[in-house]
Amino acid sequence: MLAGERDGLRSDVRTAIVTGGASGIGKATCELLARNGYRVAVVDRDELGAHSVADAIDGVAFGLDVTDERAVISLFERAFEALGGTLDALATSAGILESTPFMEIDLAAFRLVYEINVIGTYLCIREAAKHMKSGGRICTIASVAGKRGGGLTGTAAYAASKGAVIALTRNAARSLAERGIVVNGVAPGPVLTPMLLPTFEDRVHRARVEAMPLLGRAAEPLEIAEAIAWLLSPEASYVNGEMLTVDGGICLD
Repeated sequence: MLAGERDGLRSDVRTAIVTGGASGIGKATCELLARNGYRVAVVDRDELGAHSVADAIDGVAFGLDVTDERAVISLFERAFEALGGTLDALATSAGILESTPFMEIDLAAFRLVYEINVIGTYLCIREAAKHMKSGGRICTIASVAGKRGGGLTGTAAYAASKGAVIALTRNAARSLAERGIVVNGVAPGPVLTPMLLPTFEDRVHRARVEAMPLLGRAAEPLEIAEAIAWLLSPEASYVNGEMLTVDGGICLD
């Protein structure tokens, strides 16, 4: 059941593509969507990891570098066919973390973060929209770092990239509204993912980070996936262009 179909049931299975689906928030999102009845295409640079997740949820898997435009175009064509020629939802979980201090970051590293987190997100939104009918729903993954200008872990490059994802999400909502496609995003706080956990090996740093949310802890990936799944669902039918903060009480906005 999609936007505009709240009074009736669809007989066909909903379909979704999730980038960054091999681990962390993306994996939790794939698993939750599958439990909610979606047929899921698990997409990740780690193709073996994508296959592992897909095998567990009876989905399909693809390897992808989201910065490669030709590869992204091809991927969405192939995934669309593998999902039976329909695409109802997209979650853009692919991304990387960069925590180098402001004065020390290498320009090449800065560009890489932007290419993956921003350009990769844009390419996936664009290609998904080509294959979606009216009622399609897209959810991006930003970060509170993009709202606050960074923090203890996500520094200049990461914060700038996630701020760009927030702006991109809102522009995509405006641009795709005429197609009947809804675009929202989530801005998580600290989440216990393979991307963040290496920085938590420093127990003092972890304590400082987990003291920031009012809840006093980092989130589990599933807690973020629940928000993503809601934004992709008919229950969020009148929500568009929003960035849902899921941070345990850091931003308080």
